[in-house]
Amino acid sequence: MLIKKPIDQDAIRGLSQISLPFLFAMVLLAAPMVLLLAMSFWTQDFLTLDKSFTLNNIREAWFEPIYQVLMMRSLKISLIVTFVTILLAYPAAYYMSFVAPNRRKPLLVFLITIPFWTSYLMRIFLWKVILGYNGVINSTLIELGFIEKPLEFILYNQFAVVLTLSHAWLPFAVLPIFVAMERMNRSYLEAAQDLGDSAFQSFIRITLPLTMPGVVAATLIVFVPTIGDYVTPKLVGGPDGLMIANMIEMQFKKANNAPLGAALALSAMFLVATVALIFVWLNRRYLKSEGAA
Repeated sequence: MLIKKPIDQDAIRGLSQISLPFLFAMVLLAAPMVLLLAMSFWTQDFLTLDKSFTLNNIREAWFEPIYQVLMMRSLKISLIVTFVTILLAYPAAYYMSFVAPNRRKPLLVFLITIPFWTSYLMRIFLWKVILGYNGVINSTLIELGFIEKPLEFILYNQFAVVLTLSHAWLPFAVLPIFVAMERMNRSYLEAAQDLGDSAFQSFIRITLPLTMPGVVAATLIVFVPTIGDYVTPKLVGGPDGLMIANMIEMQFKKANNAPLGAALALSAMFLVATVALIFVWLNRRYLKSEGAA
């Protein structure tokens, strides 16, 4: 009995610590997901909600051409944004961790967080001012004599969506990569140099594999939210830049068809989860191959 008593106390203490977060997750995450799943099998006729089981919404979400186009466009834009963001974030994090003096690292981290101080909507509207027909870029190019009339292709298209989202999510990508680099054991680099590796070889063989967890975290942090963003495409995307989240919003609001909106939302979540799992699996294969080498 004396041996089991501490175990029981530890179990009770552990349950007491996880009970509130578990209840929080169930109420705010699991319950809405279950409701969304159930709603996707219903039908709605204006204000009347028919709870009879049907697969029409799922079939329409996956096989209707307009939804397929929006799904693929959302996936493409999100992948491009993720790629551009990681491509910009990795050198920035590398400079902060390996090049900048230790006394300046807190200042650089502080500067990275400055965009968080402003509203997300304000940053989107600022990009509209910059990219607009009479915006900063067009006005500057006209004043310098490079163009005679404003450029129309830099706003209200997929390019504007990618640019705005990349700017918005760049700080979220820099920080996890920076943390992974800071945790890396620098003695590995010294050993590689002693064995004759060049700086590039050390980066490919040591730095990149050891910082891949930060890259994976940054990739998921950027990819998952951007595919469901609807504010940015609505404000700077125009007709050619709208994404699946804009259609989901329209189904819940203007079209008053919540079951179809739920089916589209679940389909988008399934697509995001599939791509994310594939990326994590490929990363594990890469790390295993690097470890074997």
